[in-house]
Amino acid sequence: MIHIPVLITDLGLILAAAGITTLLFKRIKQPLVLGYILAGLFVGPHIHFIPTVTDNESITIWAEIGVIFLLFSLGLEFSFKKLVKVGGSASITAIVEVVCMLLIGFFAGLAMGWSTMDSIFLGGILSVSSTTIIIRAFEELGVKHKKFAGLVFGVLIVEDLVAILLLVLLSTLAVSQQFAGADMLVSILKLSFFLVLWFIGGIFLVPTFLKATKKLMNDETMLVVSIALCLLMVLLAVKVGFSPALGAFIMGSILAETTQAERIEHLTKSVKDLFAAIFFVSVGMMIDPGILVDYAVPIVIITIATIVGKFLSSGLGALLSGQPLKTSVQTGLSLAQIGEFSFIIATLGLTLKVTSDFLYPIAVAVSAITTFTTPYLIQSSEAFYLFLDRTLPKKFIEGIKRYSSSTAGITTLSDWKILLKSYTFNTIIHSVILIALVFLGSRYLQPFITKNIINGNNGIIISLILTLILMTPFLHALAIRRIERKAYSHLWLNKKYTRGPLISLEVLRISIALFFVGFLIYQFYSTWIAVAFATVLIVVAMVIFSRRLQSFYNKLESRFLGNLNAREAQKATPEILPWDTHLAELVVAPESNLVGRTLVELSIREKYGVNIALIERGKIMIPTPGRDERLYPNDKVMLIGTDAQLATIQELFDASKEEVPEESNFPKKDMTLQKIVINSSSPVYGQSIRSSGIREKTQGLVVGIERKGERILNPDSNLVFENEDVVWIVGNSKKVELLK
Repeated sequence: MIHIPVLITDLGLILAAAGITTLLFKRIKQPLVLGYILAGLFVGPHIHFIPTVTDNESITIWAEIGVIFLLFSLGLEFSFKKLVKVGGSASITAIVEVVCMLLIGFFAGLAMGWSTMDSIFLGGILSVSSTTIIIRAFEELGVKHKKFAGLVFGVLIVEDLVAILLLVLLSTLAVSQQFAGADMLVSILKLSFFLVLWFIGGIFLVPTFLKATKKLMNDETMLVVSIALCLLMVLLAVKVGFSPALGAFIMGSILAETTQAERIEHLTKSVKDLFAAIFFVSVGMMIDPGILVDYAVPIVIITIATIVGKFLSSGLGALLSGQPLKTSVQTGLSLAQIGEFSFIIATLGLTLKVTSDFLYPIAVAVSAITTFTTPYLIQSSEAFYLFLDRTLPKKFIEGIKRYSSSTAGITTLSDWKILLKSYTFNTIIHSVILIALVFLGSRYLQPFITKNIINGNNGIIISLILTLILMTPFLHALAIRRIERKAYSHLWLNKKYTRGPLISLEVLRISIALFFVGFLIYQFYSTWIAVAFATVLIVVAMVIFSRRLQSFYNKLESRFLGNLNAREAQKATPEILPWDTHLAELVVAPESNLVGRTLVELSIREKYGVNIALIERGKIMIPTPGRDERLYPNDKVMLIGTDAQLATIQELFDASKEEVPEESNFPKKDMTLQKIVINSSSPVYGQSIRSSGIREKTQGLVVGIERKGERILNPDSNLVFENEDVVWIVGNSKKVELLK
């Protein structure tokens, strides 16, 4: 008789339960994550009236694989480049929310008599919102074009990185079982070091590899290579003491910067969906219904703390970042839930055996409840804002508007800020590379050479020389390369008293480079005479071969930047916009009535108050299109307007009234909304909008003017610019600078 391994029978049971609940929850239009958790509850060890899973250890393995692919897919959607482009509003909102929820969770746990470790993990569980649930809710409700959606997506990007940091810190805390500041600092520095190193190495190597093998990559090969890269980074992360989830997330974020990101995401989606389903089912299997009954009161308390706490903290963060009250309220209510990262944090505590058994099912129960309430909170956010607008004191509302308006605009950086930022970035990046090369040479290269090639002192000398050769371009970049020459020249020539600090910066750079040389040599020879002698030699060599080193480094930098910028910037909403208007992208559906008609015939601005800033037609860019420009099927149109205006006009673009899938590679990084302040020396002072030539000079449109406290939206083209006018222009960011 043929016997089927228990692993296969259990997997079949899990997928059967997941399949049935998927169909059921799609029918009743509820999130599939809830269905998977419910399926796990039914096939778990705590319910016996239907067949249940027998080998929990095997399911734990499947669940770990599920976490890996779940984090890999989140990394593909994350990308470090997106994080850099996240505006200050999203960063401030995310930081305020995470800090507040960590404190709320911690003190709520202590108030309920829980242990310190349970309370800490509860704070971590409540601090991160669910990317999956929010995106799905936005798609179902059709609000992705609204202003607050861009802010929410930015907050989620920052929270993803914070969640990874929390996983590392909580692991360290769980192992040490004490609040040792030194251990925490070491963990943060170690994480930062490897994040920078992996990102630099990954961006330099992975896109280059994919470009070189592009002709050989069919779908099958690309799928195999992508999963192999993911698992290799998982092995590397575990090797240096991090979790497998971190490695998967990092490789996903590296691949997200490549030109193959969308293809990889599409090919791995089925694999991710399969193992994610297994993971969420395993989450449900670990729930004991008896515990849920016993801890009903804590579940209710934590659920209320989650919804209210996240609404208040996210809303407060958005207000502090300069967002208007409406956007802040909508953002706060959108983020009022916990999800996949919360499960992973709860699983971490359970795996390390540092949290109580009741914490995990409570976290899952709170997640299930808040997942269910999220769409309703998002739907009611605008009505709640209107209620607050009517209820709150008028002085308070006006104060928020003044604060929001005063924080809007472009922050001009001083020469010192520009220079210090560049020097700091240069020092951190090259220090990480040099530290990695030092340990590579002393821990791996030298033992390999002395053991397999040349024994004794000669092998050590060769290892040292090879390591120094590898380090030399980066030492040159750290110590000698000129950075931000324009800002440096301004400071050197215009203000003599700044020359002392500038010289000190140069001395500091050179000292750090010399330290790394001495540090390397000390790894091989413990005599300081050898260190000093070799340091002098390397300095002389760097001076003599300065030009060649600069040329070689420029090639490395060019390759890195080429790989980094190969993929066009993702769709992004400007961080701060005037009043309630913002940029959004719509696609002309083939069956739309807009097809074939000119802009003057459509009169979009006159009828709807919406401006067309840019049209993308295939590879053709048409910035600030003229009145005789026609719209064609699948044209991608960038519009500026309010939420209500964009919602109205969306029906014209999409005749089927179904949301158009978002294109991820819309190249519009140079098309932004900016403000300039007119003064007597401005090139357009005293001229009308039409005669000033702004449209031709900036490829832009004047969409708003603020004059003596009065706001003029869509001003007439005959309006004349006056002194101290605040003018909002949507156009080419580089050309708008010419008007200042």
